[in-house]
Amino acid sequence: MSKAFRLLRGLVFEHFGWKLLSLVIAVVVWAMVASEPELGTLATVPLEYRNLPDDLEISSEPISQVVLELRGPSGELRSLTGMHPAVILDMSGIQPGVHTFPIVGKNVKLPRGVRLVRTNPSEARFEFDRRLSHAVPVRVRLIGQGQDGYVVEKQEVEPPTLQIEGPAKRVSRINDVVTDPVDVSGVVGSSEFRVNAFVDDPYVRFKATPQVVVTVTMKKK
Repeated sequence: MSKAFRLLRGLVFEHFGWKLLSLVIAVVVWAMVASEPELGTLATVPLEYRNLPDDLEISSEPISQVVLELRGPSGELRSLTGMHPAVILDMSGIQPGVHTFPIVGKNVKLPRGVRLVRTNPSEARFEFDRRLSHAVPVRVRLIGQGQDGYVVEKQEVEPPTLQIEGPAKRVSRINDVVTDPVDVSGVVGSSEFRVNAFVDDPYVRFKATPQVVVTVTMKKK
């Protein structure tokens, strides 16, 4: 008996009972899956992306969810509940401008046996812009009337400018940021107020905490 034959026999018959049991289980599982009825379902999933270049910003309102029409064995479709499928777009090498991404099977992670029929929407369009950081002045918003003939003599804000960043086209359109309302109706002499500033564009943000100190000085007419 050759050495090769003995080695082959060992591979086949060693732990033969366990191997036979594994084969039986695999056949039973396959038979159960094959006999399951094919069903269809709709799943609303988040739209995610990866590999967006560090110096780029999304400057338009993108879609955030996609409806997938799926088909597959009923058991596999039920497993979607714990799997949390998602549509993932690869944004490697994207340049500034408008880009359209088809939503196809390679963008969707699904259990084995489940197939993608169609998506709604079938494409996702994004506008990209370079990131810009810029310092803009803080404009104080005063409200209320001084009492007993008092009027505002002067107002100061510290810091006088705040740093904002975001898509270049949007940042370049912002001339200033405005504070939350400062009520001067109860001020006599000088008072300090700690308030936050607000930037009127959802795609532009502050680089640091937007809190400022406003000093208001009142005087008699």
